[in-house]
Order: sequence, then structure tokens, then C-alpha cells
Amino acid sequence: MQRPDWAPETIDVERPSVARMYDYYLGGSHNFAVDRATARAMVAAVPQAPLMAQANRAFLRRAVQFLTDAGIRQFLDIGSGIPTVGNVHEIAQLHAPDSRVVYVDVDPVAVAHSREILAGNDRTAVIQEDLRQPDRILAHPDVRAMLDFSQPMAVLVVAVLHFVSDDDRPAEVLRTLRAALAPGSYLVLSQASDDGRDEAERAEAEEVYRRTDSPLWVRSRAELTGFFDGFELVEPGVVWVPQWRPETPESAEDAERAVFLGGVGRLGG
Repeated sequence: MQRPDWAPETIDVERPSVARMYDYYLGGSHNFAVDRATARAMVAAVPQAPLMAQANRAFLRRAVQFLTDAGIRQFLDIGSGIPTVGNVHEIAQLHAPDSRVVYVDVDPVAVAHSREILAGNDRTAVIQEDLRQPDRILAHPDVRAMLDFSQPMAVLVVAVLHFVSDDDRPAEVLRTLRAALAPGSYLVLSQASDDGRDEAERAEAEEVYRRTDSPLWVRSRAELTGFFDGFELVEPGVVWVPQWRPETPESAEDAERAVFLGGVGRLGG
């Protein structure tokens, strides 16, 4: 296929990317034909896939607004993807203009487009790093220049953990991030869950994502809750994402259809 002008020369435009598929689910335009085809295969296997992405984005919006209301002005968004409408800096800086945001993603398209969008916003930074290497993220000069680790901040790992295998020790990754945070910091997590899912549907979804750069690792509510070790869960705990502080009771109906579980934890001390 012909490479779009905005696509970095280093990327494989013939292999689907989960970041660009997520952009497609959210109605974005920074995706390739191979991403759209694979995303449509996912929708055929799991018809609520676009709903899942939209519900997760709505959870992100509510969580960031909660954090700004709680006084948080620093955000480290790991696995941020392509910044479509309603991303962290838009929400945080709308409610608190002095908020500072660092976006981290492993996908070069997500990073390149983020930098293009955020050019001129001196309270944001974008780096290309992998969640599975938290020490590299924490030591990155752009992260250190933008964020003050002696003060509370929020670390967001939203819709990413289901692309991190158990062999990559996600709990250890999160402990490394926690150890770098000041008391009063927050952790926001969400990921796809297999709780109550049909086994055939789960298997078909996993098969679709084997074609991409990031195979799928779904987990249970108990497993996701365990990732908040060392944090005090904010009410209502780990729930289907539409149930996390919904704006209206109606928006939390049939919440399990969203497939994503999510929660927010606070580091005491």
C-alpha cells in the first residue's frame, strides 16, 4: 500500500497495529487499510468492540476529571495511543490549565502524530518507550523535565495491560512505577476482561489479535484488582468501566457489555 505522508518511514504499513485499530474504533483517521480490515474482523468476532473502545475512553475522561478535582496536576499516560478527541491533556488542561502531561507509547505512528498535534503546547511531552521497560520511562529526560516526582501525580495505564503477557511480569512493572511516586499519587488502570465472556468469543478475539503487533491477554477482576497492590482503591473499586462514577444511572446499564474493567487507586502516606 502507499505510505501516507504522516506515517514514519520506519513502520510496517502491512502489519496491523493495536494503536491504529483503537483509533479506528474511536472514529479516528490515523489508521491504514490493514488496521481497518483487522478491526472489522474483530467487530465480526466481538460486535461490541467499538462500544468497548468508546466506553473505555469515557472512563478515561471521568477519571482525569476526578483527578483534577482531587488536585492532581501531573499526568504520565503510558500506552497513550493516537490522541483522538478527549485525550488526557484536553481534559486535564480544560479543568486545570496548569496541568502537565507526558504521553508514552511504543507505536511510532502514535508518537509522531502526538508530537504533531501537541506542537506548541509547552505543558506536554511525548516519548516513544515500552510499558514493559518502566525504568527507561522513569529515567527519560523529557519525563524528568516535565514532571516533578517529589509531588503527587497520576499514572494512567488505560487499555494497555491486555497487551502485556504474564511472562512480561505486569505486576512487577507496576511496582516499579509505584516506587517512583510521591504519596498522594494515583494509578488508573483498565483492561479487557474475560469475566462472564463466552469461551468461543474470547478465542476468536484472541485469534484476531494474533495477527497484530500485540497479542491479547485478557484477565479477571481479581487479577486486575491485584495490580493495585500498595494503592487504596477509590470507590467504587474495580468495576466494569461504565460503572466507574457514571454521569447518569442510565449510562451504567448493561455495563458488562463494555468488556473493560477499570479502577483508580491512591498511594497513601
